[in-house]
Amino acid sequence: MSTLRSPSGYEIAYVKTPASAPGAHLPTVIFLGGYRSDMEGTKALYLQGQCAARGQGFIRFDYGGHGQSGGVFAHGTIGSWKDDALAVMDELCAGKVILAGSSMGGWIALLIGRERPAQVAGIVGIAAAPDFTREVQDQLTADHRRQLAEKGYFEEPNEYSDEPYMFTQRLLDDGEARCLLDGPIALDMPVRLIQGMKDADVPWQKAHRIKNAITGADVAVFLVEDGDHRLSQPDNLRLIDEQVWSLSAI
Repeated sequence: MSTLRSPSGYEIAYVKTPASAPGAHLPTVIFLGGYRSDMEGTKALYLQGQCAARGQGFIRFDYGGHGQSGGVFAHGTIGSWKDDALAVMDELCAGKVILAGSSMGGWIALLIGRERPAQVAGIVGIAAAPDFTREVQDQLTADHRRQLAEKGYFEEPNEYSDEPYMFTQRLLDDGEARCLLDGPIALDMPVRLIQGMKDADVPWQKAHRIKNAITGADVAVFLVEDGDHRLSQPDNLRLIDEQVWSLSAI
C-alpha cells in the first residue's frame, strides 16, 4: 500500500499494480468503490488479479474517510471523493484509463468521464447509483429532518457492515448539485452498465435511465436476473471483467 496527498490535505491510500508485457499498452483500470466501502472488497481484488494476469495496470484506492485513507468520513461529499479519484488519476496515470465504478463509484465515474473525456477510454458501471443522495432526501422522515437540523447528520443501519450509514447535510447538499439524471449526460466514450435485478438498493430500471440519459451511442446494459447489489458472485465477477476487457481492447 502507498499513499498520496489529496486536494483536501489528507493521505489517500492506494494499491497500484503496474502494467507489464503483454498488456503494457492497455488502459489502466481504476476501481471506484461505493459509499462506506473500501478497496479490500471482492470486486476490487478480483479485478486486480485479472488485470495482473494480462499485464494491465490496475489501481484501487480508498476515498477520504474510507478504509485506510485519512480524512473524516463526515466531511466527505460526492465532490470531494470525485476529487480524490482525480488526484489518483493525475498522480498515477499518464495515459488512458478504464473506470470501473461500483454503486456510488458509478456516479463518480460518470462525473469524471464528463470532466475528463480525453483520458477516460471507457466506463463500467456496477450497480451504478447516480443521484442516490436525492433519493435519500426524498425518503427523509420527520425524525431524520430533526437530526439533520440538530446534529447535521443521521444514521441508518448498514447491512453490509457493522458501521452504520451516515448521511450528512453536507453530503445531501453537494449531491443535489451533482445530480445527473435530470437531463442529458454528455459522454462519448463507451459505457457498460451491469445491474442486478434483485438489487435491494438500486432498482434495476435505473440502469436504463442512465443509458437513456447518456448522449453517446455506445452504451449497453447487462441485467443479471439473480444479481443483488454486491454483484460479487463468481459469474458476476466474470461478467464485470469481461466488460472491462472488452473496453480495454477497443
